[in-house]
Amino acid sequence: MIADPALLAGYGGLGLVVGFVAGLLGVGGGLIIVPVLIFLLHAQGLAAGLEPQLALGTSLASILFTSLSSVRAHHRHGAVVWPLLRRIAPGIVLGTLAGAVLAAQMPATLLKLFFVAFLFYAAIQMWLDFKPAPHRGLPGPAAMTLAGGVIGAVSSWVGIGGGTLSVPFMLWHNVPLHRAIATSAAIGFPIAIAGAAGYVLGGWGASGLPAGSLGFVYLPALFGIVLGSVLTAPLGARTAHRLPVRPLKRVFALLLMVLALRMAWTF
Repeated sequence: MIADPALLAGYGGLGLVVGFVAGLLGVGGGLIIVPVLIFLLHAQGLAAGLEPQLALGTSLASILFTSLSSVRAHHRHGAVVWPLLRRIAPGIVLGTLAGAVLAAQMPATLLKLFFVAFLFYAAIQMWLDFKPAPHRGLPGPAAMTLAGGVIGAVSSWVGIGGGTLSVPFMLWHNVPLHRAIATSAAIGFPIAIAGAAGYVLGGWGASGLPAGSLGFVYLPALFGIVLGSVLTAPLGARTAHRLPVRPLKRVFALLLMVLALRMAWTF
């Protein structure tokens, strides 16, 4: 385990930002964690050529800790649709695990390209405040498993809890917004478990990883991110009640655009 205070402070600072933004806008932190962690690892000369895998695995592992408090809060308000979660969970787990194991073998450039494309998609979705109109009820078991597999696989390639995909999916299938958001938070937990496990297994024994790595999960960064985010998430949530959310989402969308362009510039 790396004990350099400067490095831990940097990861903790990333966690502070991620926690505040997550509490403020109700979005997961993976879209910030992954690109910033890639930049930090590259600047430190760590895991050359494996930075995307290490950043993705660490991001998904952090969701294991950060999603629990969110799920408990939504559950207390009776907003989580647990039957829906049970129906989609098998596909989520299989898709995420398979996606993470596959990503561990993919070229770093291909992963970065996919992530940049997804950042642009997420930024446009947030800027437009896109919410699909409900058209139908929830599909049958096979379609739910397929949908879960796609959400899980994509989430494993971009290091998120799936909300950017699962919320629109549920809204499209006539799930009310507050229940879709709450259930998406619950969906993030099996994504985090399967994704972290996949990146640990996929990176087990890989050469060139920095000290303190568990497969493709970098424990010093994980510790700093989780500690920082736990401290600032409540502050972000309180601030959200005092400020207009729509302009803040547009500011965050611009930040995602900048991160996407910065990553694209490094290809």
